[in-house]
Amino acid sequence: YASRLPTPDYQLPPCICIFSFPTTLLPFSPTCTCIFFRTSRLSDFRTILIFTPMNMEWIKLSLSPVKDLVGFLHQKSKTNDVVKKQLYIELRDNLNVFYNGFLNEVSYDSIIELISNDAIRMAVKENFKFNKLRAGKIEAAHVKDERNRKYIGWDTDKLIDKIDEKIMELRNIRKLNKGTFIKAKNNIPLMMSNLYFRMKLLADFIKAEK
Repeated sequence: YASRLPTPDYQLPPCICIFSFPTTLLPFSPTCTCIFFRTSRLSDFRTILIFTPMNMEWIKLSLSPVKDLVGFLHQKSKTNDVVKKQLYIELRDNLNVFYNGFLNEVSYDSIIELISNDAIRMAVKENFKFNKLRAGKIEAAHVKDERNRKYIGWDTDKLIDKIDEKIMELRNIRKLNKGTFIKAKNNIPLMMSNLYFRMKLLADFIKAEK
């Protein structure tokens, strides 16, 4: 995202210095390319900062397992239970959004637009018990990612409730900031990664059912 600078009324000479450095100034812009150039007056220097969209580095190590989970959820969705079917499909599709979002280097704005919690909301209206997807508590053996150890002891109902809560929180933050995360003061990368790993844990937990 190039900074919005007024268009100069003179022709810019070739830039005299370009370098990049990591930054956390914007929620999804970890790399800043800084271009210095001078105007027609030798002592007058200008700067353009170009922020490149973030690659979701935190998802890299889980790409292969996620594709396996997507295939597993596809098989699970072949159930005659309509509510379960919709929940499996929604979880599968949401994991695919994160997976493809990483591959295509899209913004968090684009990802959250495609993330759905409709099936969760519908299941709540139907008074569906989410523990029917997987009974019991999350144990250490179910946790494939170190950051998910904090969820040990949770059940499916609590995990899905927190997934739904995080989706709604992210959507509302975006709405409060005129439809974009660019100027949001929240730590959007952390919130998005937490959402992703909760979804992945849910799929891992369901898959681990004996």
